[in-house]
Amino acid sequence: MNARQHRSHQNLLDHFVSAEAPRETLDAIVVPNGRPAPYLKQAISAAKFLDAHLVLLCSMHADASSAALAAKQEGVRVTAIDVGLLPDGIVPRFATDKLLRLSRFHRPVDTSLKRNLGLLLASFAGWKRILFLDDDIKLPDLGDLRAAAGLLDNHPVVGLANAGMPDNSVVCHALREVGTAQDVFIGGGALVVGEAAFSSFFPNIYNEDWFFLLDGEGLRPSAVTGTAWQYPYDPYNDPRRARGEELGDTLAEGVFGLFDNGFGLADADNAYWSEFLPDRRRIISTTIERVLASAIEPAQKARMVAALKGSIGRSHLITPELCVQYLKAWQADGRRWRRHIGDRRGMGIEGALATLGIGHLAQPGIDGRISTGSRRRSSAPRAVPA
Repeated sequence: MNARQHRSHQNLLDHFVSAEAPRETLDAIVVPNGRPAPYLKQAISAAKFLDAHLVLLCSMHADASSAALAAKQEGVRVTAIDVGLLPDGIVPRFATDKLLRLSRFHRPVDTSLKRNLGLLLASFAGWKRILFLDDDIKLPDLGDLRAAAGLLDNHPVVGLANAGMPDNSVVCHALREVGTAQDVFIGGGALVVGEAAFSSFFPNIYNEDWFFLLDGEGLRPSAVTGTAWQYPYDPYNDPRRARGEELGDTLAEGVFGLFDNGFGLADADNAYWSEFLPDRRRIISTTIERVLASAIEPAQKARMVAALKGSIGRSHLITPELCVQYLKAWQADGRRWRRHIGDRRGMGIEGALATLGIGHLAQPGIDGRISTGSRRRSSAPRAVPA
């Protein structure tokens, strides 16, 4: 079965030249927003170009009121929500979360929550085509979005090819830096999604976007076209990044390696993971040796080794049984998500917000600013509709 990590999964995608793809428009752009309003310029420009509704799901350094104001000043229809104020129950309590919550594999991040909320809003509103766009992505040609939307009839998910900073795990970044060929894949940073894929969800794990591409048994028909640029970041700035990535990277690379070889999720059993996990650890340990023997600047070398040691340390806590258990829980979560999303459609964004219990708690002030009210946590989020 060749239970090994592969350097590329591009063979799993259908590739299209943007200029030759059919054209369609998008109903909405969903941004899991964690940065201040100036980082939204690209999303706002794209929404204006497409006349699409902009959904800004804000936390960390982002603020719904200032984010909404930035969009309104450009004449863009916008709904902005402070995600930290969401009431319980909007997104289901997933078995995968329960499995990892009290373990070292728990990830206290809200990216998956934001993307799942975007799917719920899109489904309830009756939107057919949406774009997930991170706030650290640049789009050189906004026309590529129309091309990606035009491919959705036959491909429920279409990613834009990343030509900027490779959006890889710490392990894959290190492999590239020591001279190993290492490809990238499509991801949630610039992902066009059709209604047919709203029944999928983003689990709270690293590579959550790879799991979103699956239909519970295998990979949905997925395509790539156009170009997106990921802004640079430092993958080695904190070993906790590598530790937090390891389970998700292991599972995703293992599953997609099966697909590369013509197998499916049913083949991801204990025997498979018993072969895959040692190979994963061999890759990391060999990479550490190559980094140490390289001419990389000493301070950078030390940071890379510290990160990779974080990866392999966490890897030794991953068992074949945990991998099998996680995938079974993830499949059960998929069924739970489909029941949760139901068949409620076509109620528009106002109806979707009302159905989800997200009231319009912030309105434009008389001086043109957004009146935000209290910033303390409440039982409902603050939504800023256009």
